[in-house]
Amino acid sequence: MNIELIELQTAQDPGATIIVLHGLGADGNDFVPICEELDLSEVGAVRFVFPSAPEMPVTLNGGYRMRAWYDIYGPHPQPREDEMGLRRSQAIVEALIQREVERGIPAERIVLMGFSQGCAMTLMAGLRHPQKLAGLVALSGYLPLAATTAAERSEANAGTPIFMAHGTQDGVVVLQRAQASRELLSSLGYDIEWHEYPVAHSVSLDEIRDLNAWLLQRLGRAPAAVA
Repeated sequence: MNIELIELQTAQDPGATIIVLHGLGADGNDFVPICEELDLSEVGAVRFVFPSAPEMPVTLNGGYRMRAWYDIYGPHPQPREDEMGLRRSQAIVEALIQREVERGIPAERIVLMGFSQGCAMTLMAGLRHPQKLAGLVALSGYLPLAATTAAERSEANAGTPIFMAHGTQDGVVVLQRAQASRELLSSLGYDIEWHEYPVAHSVSLDEIRDLNAWLLQRLGRAPAAVA
């Protein structure tokens, strides 16, 4: 796994990890300030992992090279998807999860979180991951490869809670596409907490507060170490 990473810990010896996937053209620094606004002190020590996507030409932007988890061929809604790129980045997310497990964080104490393209990767990889995760945070994005989700999803994460949030004024990933993703996931039985905010393709203060409360519910306090 040859990608750039930023890591932050709220204290020594973290008992939980939140992996945060940025959107198109951004990098791992993008969500550091937002995550610093979260108060997860009730959980105990938490590690935040902020990977940066590889650089690649993006068709929608005239082939300009930028950080992207996968190519985008045209404006939303867009039925054609870069399946090869999505699968490649799914492998990166899987490696990031495994890295945390190898460092002593159980999979059920790991949250996947993403914005826009990062949201798409969170849903794609999280629903297919073979080990149960603590939760999925899907911000201002959608479910990619929706038609294969039912067949490829993991039974281990069938009951994993999902926090979905979207701006009602989003002109990048339109609200209707996110709502369609929510409806499909709900039809498959997933536990979704849905929020809408009067913002564009961004994150609001109310959203951060709602996410904070949801994370506290999902992670709770880390179990005490056995003497």
